Amino acid sequence: MDMRQITPRFFAAPQITAEDIPAIKAAGVAMILCNRPDEEVPPGYRCDDIRDAAEAEGLGFAVQPLTHQTMTPDVIARNTALMNGAEGPVLAYCASGTRSTIAWALGSAGTMAVDDIIAAARAGGYDLTNMRQTLEMIAAQSGN
Repeated sequence: MDMRQITPRFFAAPQITAEDIPAIKAAGVAMILCNRPDEEVPPGYRCDDIRDAAEAEGLGFAVQPLTHQTMTPDVIARNTALMNGAEGPVLAYCASGTRSTIAWALGSAGTMAVDDIIAAARAGGYDLTNMRQTLEMIAAQSGN
């Protein structure tokens, strides 16, 4: 498992498995957020299988499938609300962790400095430099 810390409360990862759940729990994660649509994965990697394992370990689990086409403001707001509503650190996963990190960044624009968003993503191994203009626009629209 390749779990990458972006902030103290947000981790991103490529596809996880039910077998990864004990290590995720041991890392202090309180909730897992599945951003990967089931249509992309074979049986055994579907979110219900992972949800069952997570809930058996006492972890929260939420599903917000993301594709590049569905990353609309409403979907990003729901994704952000799920993360913000967690009672501790969140691990969001997708195919590579990139979509989850992009969704986190879009949801953080306006509440976190754009330079800090880009730096945090980069420290986790995700280069969001090409999103600077979009993040700045969102931050400006939010009044921050």
